[in-house]
Amino acid sequence: MSIAIPCRQLFIDGEWREPVKKKRIPVINPSTEQIIGDIPAATAEDVEVAVDAARRALARNKGRDWASASGAHRAKYLRAIAAKITLRKSELAKLEAIDCGKPLDEAAQDIDDVAGCFEYYADLAEGLDAKQKAPVSLPMETFKCHVLKEPIGVVGLITPWNYPLLMATWKVAPALAAGCAAFLKPSDLASVTCLELAEVCKEVGLPPGVLNILTGLGLEAGAPLASHPHVDKIAFTGSTATGSKIMSAAAQIVKPVTLELGGKSPILVFEDVDLDRAAEWTIFGIFWTNGQICSATSRLLVQESIATEFLDRLVKWCKNIKISDPMEEGCRLGPVVSAGHHEKVMKFISTAESEGATILCGGARPQHLTKGYFVEPTIITDVTTSMQIWREEVFGPVLCVKTFSTEDEAIELANDTQYGLGAAVISKDLDRCERVTKALQAGIVWVNCSQPSFSQAPRGGNKCSGFGRELGEWGLENFLSVKQVTQYISDDPWGWYQSPLKL
Repeated sequence: MSIAIPCRQLFIDGEWREPVKKKRIPVINPSTEQIIGDIPAATAEDVEVAVDAARRALARNKGRDWASASGAHRAKYLRAIAAKITLRKSELAKLEAIDCGKPLDEAAQDIDDVAGCFEYYADLAEGLDAKQKAPVSLPMETFKCHVLKEPIGVVGLITPWNYPLLMATWKVAPALAAGCAAFLKPSDLASVTCLELAEVCKEVGLPPGVLNILTGLGLEAGAPLASHPHVDKIAFTGSTATGSKIMSAAAQIVKPVTLELGGKSPILVFEDVDLDRAAEWTIFGIFWTNGQICSATSRLLVQESIATEFLDRLVKWCKNIKISDPMEEGCRLGPVVSAGHHEKVMKFISTAESEGATILCGGARPQHLTKGYFVEPTIITDVTTSMQIWREEVFGPVLCVKTFSTEDEAIELANDTQYGLGAAVISKDLDRCERVTKALQAGIVWVNCSQPSFSQAPRGGNKCSGFGRELGEWGLENFLSVKQVTQYISDDPWGWYQSPLKL
């Protein structure tokens, strides 16, 4: 099954434009290690052009074309984008699979979610109209007050490679719904479908400059956004280290940021579970998207009384996972995204083994795959809380295991991390699930499951996993500013100062 990578340019001001420096970056299929195309590489010069285009888009016709247009007007474009995405689902899913390595079935689900997210924010855009001039109750009858919600302005959206089009949509859709003009900078490791989003926007007639899409390296195309004086906000998903740099740069000009960063999320499995059901959710929580999810529940905490039997069951489930080229029917685990990332994951595994951990299964390249950046689904036991494999984000198909005896011990181990994005608890005792949920220090807690995500529900982390929330109504609020309007309505003078007319 072959598909050609479209040759695109940067998308600026509603048109395709060659980068100022004419640079391009090769696209490498992580399943075959072959170059299958290339993408344009923007630099700071292109960023300047795009930011200017975005500011013009906001000001055009005194804002009536977009920023101050009705939410219903913007919703029409969002729905048109959703419809085009649906029509191109098969093509986009294939492009996603060969670009970042995720299984084709999973990529197809992502494209459905992309269309659904645009539809959802179209609904919220329409809802904004009814919420404008919402009255505020005041304690003085001589005043009345209302609130206006206005687009925050030009927003920079920097997105990762593990869900290239979907995570871009989580930012683009609410930003457009709010009336912002946006600048999307996807990861240089997987940008192909984001450039196809540009083509979709062109086809539906999105006003020029409302969405600009610039591919390129982070330092050359992403970093200039954070410090740019005419970019009003940054929303970033990626590593904690990069997020810290973006936050520091934005702070110099007091620019607001929303950050979803790294993770090392726990999954707590108690002794009262159905072993097979718990095993499937455990492996889904870590091996979905080839283990490359910030919220992956990569630290398994299992109660001592069932640990031996549960781990034995877990190994059997792992050995039943089909590892193959993502385009192959039934694939459930593809390659990690790049050669460099493959090397990092394998180094984590070898370091853990050298420190005394045990590779229960996996830990190597699958023998039947001689090409591509593949890693077997790996389970590591005899892990201590001081080990790198336990404390640092691996971002690959690697699950590390510790046991616990009591609920309190499980909670303590779960919270013993700098991260706080996700967590999962598996137990038939719903009272216990509620207690543990309240005690876990995470922005997302899954009960008797792991990793489901919906456009309607907030997503974000605590601690070094960032702050702010995407998706749901919270995602829309990220791109709105709130303006208080208070009016004095009495015919009487204010009377604080003595009138000179009465002297």
